[in-house]
Amino acid sequence: MNIIDVVEKENLKEDVPQFKVGDLVDVHVKTIEGDKERIQIFNGMVISRKGRGIRETFTVRRIVQGEGVERVFPVHSPNVTDVKVKKSHKTRRAKLYYLRDRKGKSARLKEIRKRVKNTSDVKETVPVVVADEPAETTKPAKAPKAKAKKKGEK
Repeated sequence: MNIIDVVEKENLKEDVPQFKVGDLVDVHVKTIEGDKERIQIFNGMVISRKGRGIRETFTVRRIVQGEGVERVFPVHSPNVTDVKVKKSHKTRRAKLYYLRDRKGKSARLKEIRKRVKNTSDVKETVPVVVADEPAETTKPAKAPKAKAKKKGEK
């Protein structure tokens, strides 16, 4: 390994957020205004990911007041504190640049709904009471009545 690989390995994030192209995400970014530091949230659709290692970036697009706004974020930047996935969409492309030309309903993607399994470790047991008496006999079902014919019908 050369010295560049060593420096890159030191600066990689330990917990890389898991998201893919087509996800609707909230990107939490540190912003410095004067002497104050705060976290600003940029939400939108991930339209591309490119690069590997420390150079990996992703592009997020959103619509603000009818105008498209795109922003490129480095994945391993210390200023990107968190990336939260709100929704996932089905895509058949690695880059969604075609969404730039679309507006309204034509810019929609099909949502992937994730199923949540209800798993409970505690199973409730209900006591079963067995009756000593025989069960009641059921009456035979009545045959359905024939429909009455309307006037003028043969």
